[in-house]
Amino acid sequence: MSTAREEILGRLRAATADVSTPVGHRGEVPVIQEEGESEQATVELFVENVADYRAEVARCGPDEVAAAVADALRRRGSRSVVVPSGLDASWVAGLAEDGVELRPDSALTADQLDEVAAVVTACRVGIATTGTIVLDHADDQGRRALSLVPDHHVCVVGVDQVVHDVPQSLGRLDATRPMTWISGPSATSDIELDRVEGVHGPRNLDVIVVG
Repeated sequence: MSTAREEILGRLRAATADVSTPVGHRGEVPVIQEEGESEQATVELFVENVADYRAEVARCGPDEVAAAVADALRRRGSRSVVVPSGLDASWVAGLAEDGVELRPDSALTADQLDEVAAVVTACRVGIATTGTIVLDHADDQGRRALSLVPDHHVCVVGVDQVVHDVPQSLGRLDATRPMTWISGPSATSDIELDRVEGVHGPRNLDVIVVG
């Protein structure tokens, strides 16, 4: 081992000699929260920041989710919907009567998904300070392709799923699961800053905040 390398490693050992935390242990995730912050203020900040990303946001009670989902699909003209296997069936109840085709996800190919206008999912967590929605692709959210291929994503978020900031969200997420972080509809721009939507995911995002 070179003298320079041994010297560097020696300094590192000396600097960390009093550290008792095991290697790889993250410890408690710090909670960053404004003084006096309330759950209501956090949810309002989430709604404001999600809307700032050009997403449509609606708020409703637990018994009004189906009506809110139907309204979101109607406004966008989405007449076909792919449904994750674990989605709460009451959220899409009545859509068939409205002439909306429901397509349960049974290993639909990318081409088949591209023919579907919209997807309705739940989420794992919403982050107020960034207006971000995180999916970990549990059964009520479906596989990643469902939230990336259809042009319209309707996402249902419970107020109890909304946290203030990213550090708080990490405490609710399992790092071993696949995750999709969504901040507004898909958008990108070229070197001349011409905005193009729908390239990497849904062109339209509707977020329904429940509670």
